[in-house]
Amino acid sequence: MIDTLLTAVITVVVFAAGFSAYKTRAIEQTYPNIGELTDIGGYRLNAVHLPRPATADLPALVFIHGASGNLRDQFEAFAAPLRDRAEMLFVDRPGHGYSERGPAENALPSGQADAIARLMDKRGIKSAIIIGHSFGGAIAAAFGMRHPDRTEGLLFLAPATHPWPGGVDWYYTIAAMPVLGWLFTHLIVMPIGLRRVETGTLSIFRPNARPADYIMKTAPELVLRPHTFRNNATDVVNLLAYVSTHAPRYSEIKAPTVIITGDSDDIVLEELHSRGLARDIAGAELITIRNLGHKPDYVTTDVAIAAIERLAGEPRDLQMLAAQAEIRITSLAGEMSQAEEVSQAVTTS
Repeated sequence: MIDTLLTAVITVVVFAAGFSAYKTRAIEQTYPNIGELTDIGGYRLNAVHLPRPATADLPALVFIHGASGNLRDQFEAFAAPLRDRAEMLFVDRPGHGYSERGPAENALPSGQADAIARLMDKRGIKSAIIIGHSFGGAIAAAFGMRHPDRTEGLLFLAPATHPWPGGVDWYYTIAAMPVLGWLFTHLIVMPIGLRRVETGTLSIFRPNARPADYIMKTAPELVLRPHTFRNNATDVVNLLAYVSTHAPRYSEIKAPTVIITGDSDDIVLEELHSRGLARDIAGAELITIRNLGHKPDYVTTDVAIAAIERLAGEPRDLQMLAAQAEIRITSLAGEMSQAEEVSQAVTTS
């Protein structure tokens, strides 16, 4: 009986591990690396580097993606509209996308900020406007504190930067554990995660509409690979203690700062993080957009670009642009609601 049970357990484990390995290869074939790996001192960071164009009117821009993401997320939002205006660096954070994890300090925002600074050195970027979305906001803040001479400005998009009540989702806690985490990420994450990509990406945009081609273009499945999921989980688990220690130091940041957030963000609470940054960083401008969720980089890209221009010294009325964005979002929401009503009427008729 025991031998039969043991055989069954081993069979299930082997099958699940084999499935995860097979799907990992399939995901990487579907979403090959679009960047270039650069050795920054014993390990390699992956990035897409767009050199400074002859028509540039903005400083260099460095984009830092959030949790569960990769460089494609910010690349798809900003590369095309800014291609002729600035040198740009879209980074796979250490242990994400196609970047290697590197040393233990890269499990913290401070270590990842330093890694990005070293990558900038390799790419000949002396200073830049640093743009951080969500978890990337904590790294942008760390960069501003640790590398002030290299920070021409900071743009925070729905940032995660301050302590919050409660902990993190249970699956991050398990995935970050030494032994159980390895088993969990190699056996469980892939089959469950693949079924949640659709609903998960929809929830990130809610209450706004997710672009129909978002999954195809941004490759969120890359995070389901076992080693990447463990790195992502470790980052998330470490974040609360990190920001609890470092948020009181945000007053050290002297770079021009803009924060763009939505009042309907269910992923990162704007009243804790974005308002906290506006309170802690002297001179920071807070742009709160009604009915905007967690993706200002996609839903209000125009406001984000105007903020970059503002950080570069150009006059921009960001509050007026935010008000215009609110009108647009409300109009789109009404059109979506009407479309859903028509769809339901057709279905029930």
